[in-house]
Amino acid sequence: MIRSEMSRRRVLTTVAGATTAALTAGAVLAPAAAAAPADTGARPLTNDGLKKALSDLESRRRRLLTGRVSGNGWEMQKAVDADGEIVTCPVPGTGLKVALREGDPATLLVHVVRRFHYEIAAIGLPGEPDPVQGWVAPSGVRDSGLPRSNQASGTAVAIRPGSYPPGVRGGLTEAQRLVVRDIIADTEGLVRWGGDDRPAQEGLFYLVVGPDDRSTARVAAKIRAWDVTPGLGAGVVADMTGSARRRRAARYS
Repeated sequence: MIRSEMSRRRVLTTVAGATTAALTAGAVLAPAAAAAPADTGARPLTNDGLKKALSDLESRRRRLLTGRVSGNGWEMQKAVDADGEIVTCPVPGTGLKVALREGDPATLLVHVVRRFHYEIAAIGLPGEPDPVQGWVAPSGVRDSGLPRSNQASGTAVAIRPGSYPPGVRGGLTEAQRLVVRDIIADTEGLVRWGGDDRPAQEGLFYLVVGPDDRSTARVAAKIRAWDVTPGLGAGVVADMTGSARRRRAARYS
């Protein structure tokens, strides 16, 4: 199912407001209209607010929406920071920003980037080109079924895409892969590592669930709680060699 929650939510809010205003105005004017002489000339019912809301919706649809879904079922969008669902998000502790789908998807993916930065390899070093890439233009996506297509819906992030190109394995050490497994466990398997794909892309991380999956909100809320709790969340280096931690990671491998 194509994800069009942005359009539905905003237009329903706008149209509801315009319609309520029209009905309220009609109720106020009804007694006066009843007392006035009957008007024999038929006049079309107009509502400029409603017309403008519908016009704005159509304009936004043409500007942002594609009618195409990425591999995980989220709708691709044509632009970032353009009154849509894909926005530029800061990555705390790194000085970086990345374009992602706002809300729960961004929470999960920013967490991944932060832990990668703190525990695998620092990204965003001076002079480093393209350290992290989120959204990409849908026009560049040829196959909507590939994991990389999820970037066009703002639900994937590629860390150092030039260093971890598609089809190349061996860019991470065994210890670094252990951290990756632990990061995936943080997301309870809602985020997948591209290193497990064929062809592999070891810097790619993406949501595997669609927009109607209820667990996304729950896991994102857990991560947000970690972020404000001392001793939890990204930046707190845990012992991932412990048996309990490894068992947790193995559930999502």
